[in-house]
Amino acid sequence: MELLPDFYFWLRLEQTPGVGPGTARKLLTSFGLPEHIFSASYEALCAVVTPKVARALLIPPGDDFLRLSEITASWTMQQGNYVVTLADAAYPPTLLEIPDPPLMLYVKGRPDLLRHPGIGVVGSRNATAQGIRNAEQFSEALSHAGLTISSGLAAGIDTAAHQGALRGMGSTIAVIGTGADIVYPARNRSLAHQIATEACIVSEYSLGTPAIASNFPRRNRIISGLTRGVLVVEAAAQSGSLITARMAADQGREVFAIPGSIHSPLAKGCHQLIRQGAKLVESAQDILEELQLNLPQSVVAPGLIPPAPGVVATTGLLALMGYDPVPVDVLALRTGQDVASLTGHLLELELSGQIESLPGGMFRRLG
Repeated sequence: MELLPDFYFWLRLEQTPGVGPGTARKLLTSFGLPEHIFSASYEALCAVVTPKVARALLIPPGDDFLRLSEITASWTMQQGNYVVTLADAAYPPTLLEIPDPPLMLYVKGRPDLLRHPGIGVVGSRNATAQGIRNAEQFSEALSHAGLTISSGLAAGIDTAAHQGALRGMGSTIAVIGTGADIVYPARNRSLAHQIATEACIVSEYSLGTPAIASNFPRRNRIISGLTRGVLVVEAAAQSGSLITARMAADQGREVFAIPGSIHSPLAKGCHQLIRQGAKLVESAQDILEELQLNLPQSVVAPGLIPPAPGVVATTGLLALMGYDPVPVDVLALRTGQDVASLTGHLLELELSGQIESLPGGMFRRLG
């Protein structure tokens, strides 16, 4: 008889139609390990699940499942690839606290990071330059303090969070909504390779699972479930990041939000969270204090970085801009300069990373 991989019955349970995490937990509670489920009688199964699911559990594995099992076994034989089941000692204990933990985790990189204290950092895919900067700086500071940063490998805030976290000792976990053998979005292929080499990529979806829209909100419960809290950097009023924040609150995790301009669409989600009880934060130290951790003195906390020298000192233009988006003609009135001269100064500030241009001829100060 061919020796079955350790994960074989777990994979079979995961792939059975009608069996989600909730149903699987009921079955595991009643029968113990997955192999006992598949050796149970129809009557015994019907005492726990519907007749339809019981019949599905008793159908012998088909060719598609056997191919998936072989592909998964081959994948685990490659260096740095692991399958962690709900019964494994390596399974992250924080995920066991949530109502619907995944049966299996497909891990590339360092599975030890799954057990480290962490914080989720999420936000808009279409982030502003200031949002990108905040995500990188907060994540780097929190990583230096020993927290592992979890995010979703998406464009925008997620990407910045991973990049910042990789520079600290806490490192990062990318929780993805595809199979662990697929990189999505493709633009993050280089970053995904770095994370797989130095940190950790994790997915609950079987190998070969493509990017399906409904999978991404669901994976958010893992981002929050792995952590002690979630930081929302930028989010529109209907952002998927608010789903992650809601899941974090439901799981008993802390929720943090960075405030922004009342004129910015990407601040509305954060302001909504703050009104609902999320903790307003202006620096990484605010988060560490809430979690009762200490930031090393060598780390400069975001929000406390002194303004860059240069144009600020010579023209005072940044002070006149304030922190809300402002149109160039209003700036011309404030400074007494003509628009042509002012445009040159604004370009210098933008190139030095101190301001950003927005649609409609608006400009906003960064930092």
